[in-house]
Amino acid sequence: MSFLEVRDLKKHFPIRTGILKRTTGHVYAVDGISFSIEEGETLGIVGESGCGKSTAARVILRLLEATAGSVVYDGIDVMKASRVEMQRLRRDMQIIFQDPYASLNPRMRVRNIIGEPLRIHQIGTPAERRQRVIELLETVGLNAEHAERYPHEFSGGQRQRIGVARALALNPRLIICDEPVSALDVSIRAQVINLLEDLQDQFKLTYVFIAHDLSVVKHTSDRVVVMYLGKTVEIASSDVLYERSPAATSSTTGRSTPTRRRCSRPCRSPIPRPSATGDGSCSKATCRVRPSRRRGASSTRAVSAPRRSARRRCRRSSAPAMRVPITWSPATSRRATRASRSATLPARTPARRRHASPDAVSHLPATAVSA
Repeated sequence: MSFLEVRDLKKHFPIRTGILKRTTGHVYAVDGISFSIEEGETLGIVGESGCGKSTAARVILRLLEATAGSVVYDGIDVMKASRVEMQRLRRDMQIIFQDPYASLNPRMRVRNIIGEPLRIHQIGTPAERRQRVIELLETVGLNAEHAERYPHEFSGGQRQRIGVARALALNPRLIICDEPVSALDVSIRAQVINLLEDLQDQFKLTYVFIAHDLSVVKHTSDRVVVMYLGKTVEIASSDVLYERSPAATSSTTGRSTPTRRRCSRPCRSPIPRPSATGDGSCSKATCRVRPSRRRGASSTRAVSAPRRSARRRCRRSSAPAMRVPITWSPATSRRATRASRSATLPARTPARRRHASPDAVSHLPATAVSA
């Protein structure tokens, strides 16, 4: 049996509208994902923003209650565990949050933030907890004097190191890294990644690494899970995923990586909505993979890119005119009547001016003078 096994996990959020707040729909944030992790392995989860990566991480730790599915950790069903059993399981399952500015309490000192898990689980005496906090600070590259400071006195990278130290306080076996380097600059990002790798080798940790940067996932992960609209699109090793031609979503995510060259196939599809389809399937406007109709062929095949002439015709075609409602007034009514008359009546010759002189009238055409 795997160290962590996720089976058909779902999390749906109701959409409530009206005065009575009736449920009129659901947001399918996580819609039936399944994967497994071996002990000591690093599993990367990538996908577009809003595809359900962070929600899946919170549901696995049971910070959010799942709609359906199961999470089996070391032979124990997390979704069926009692409150006492969950308190024991949380010592082995920790999380590093995405935002180092919002995940730390600004009213608590660093020694209280790191020592809070020890106090909740009643581990050691107060003197032993203080010593443990100093050891954790030195493990993540901070000094003992930093224990008396507040979070606002640190930089972003130092705050993320404090979050890593708090996650290591209980000696966990599984750590979910929810985009731990996305809010940091490039230089600090490399330091935090190297720190996580050193800690994994030192404490034999198992990581679930969630990120947007595909280069970071390739560097840290053994296998990669590609998510799209709450679904698991593809699971493959990091080397295989980057060498061969991946599925539609992974190719779109790869094209979103900034490079010096201009992308020859930019994505012009509309932004998908996770509440649009209940079955979690991709919409035709955004999906570039469709099932093959030939017998004996693979289940899916990539759709070829549209020809250049078709794209040019699409660009040249103008959008339909938008009708703007006009508030009725006597002035708008007169203008509309005058415009309709001018469109139906034949063109007339210019009329004579009211106060024209006889000399000016003599120069006018005969039809205008007779009129």
